[in-house]
Amino acid sequence: MTTNNKTAKQVGRKPKSDPCRHRLAINLNDADYAAFLTLYEQSGLPDKARFITSCIFNRTLKVVKMDKAAMDYYMRLTTFYAQFRAIGVNYNQVTKALKSTFTEKKALAFLYKLEQATRELTQINQKIIDLTAEFEAKYLNRNS
Repeated sequence: MTTNNKTAKQVGRKPKSDPCRHRLAINLNDADYAAFLTLYEQSGLPDKARFITSCIFNRTLKVVKMDKAAMDYYMRLTTFYAQFRAIGVNYNQVTKALKSTFTEKKALAFLYKLEQATRELTQINQKIIDLTAEFEAKYLNRNS
């Protein structure tokens, strides 16, 4: 390589404009370290150094808490909704098949049974709506 700046190759990482040169160390007992780790995990920050500096200089921390019970309830409710949609599609297919296959009298008898099952399904759906509202009020209190 030549000493000319234009032809010299730059290798390695680019230097930072404001590098961190000062290092501090603290000692914690077991109880304090456990509390520190709990707060660090709740913060969601990528590393402990950023968490400590944000605590020291009173920067706001973004804490995101995931409620596993609410997540599980939501997942099950979503699959249940998909099943309701499938029942709706089947309902349409059954009514078309009854109309085209059976006589009017038999079709009306089967439609009466289908109507009873639909009423039961509506009652179950109302119970689900009530339970969901109760769950949201009791466990997903967003105001506090």
